[in-house]
Amino acid sequence: MDSFARRVAGGVKGQPRRQEKCGHFQMPLHYPRYSKTDYETMPETNLDRLLSEYGLPVIGDVEQKRKFAMGAFLWRH
Repeated sequence: MDSFARRVAGGVKGQPRRQEKCGHFQMPLHYPRYSKTDYETMPETNLDRLLSEYGLPVIGDVEQKRKFAMGAFLWRH
């Protein structure tokens, strides 16, 4: 654990500090505010863009993408 902490904190003594990147995900600024009806009528290209923006898989047919997006972004009240 100590060696991992040193690597993350800045490397080995005497070596220049290197900034590590952890994947390619970047949280978008705003959480999507679409209703269930919006997802049900959203064109596939918009679904693809939305899912990609959040680093989520863009696979399957349009109905599978809609179900996935609604499961990921809609919250039960």
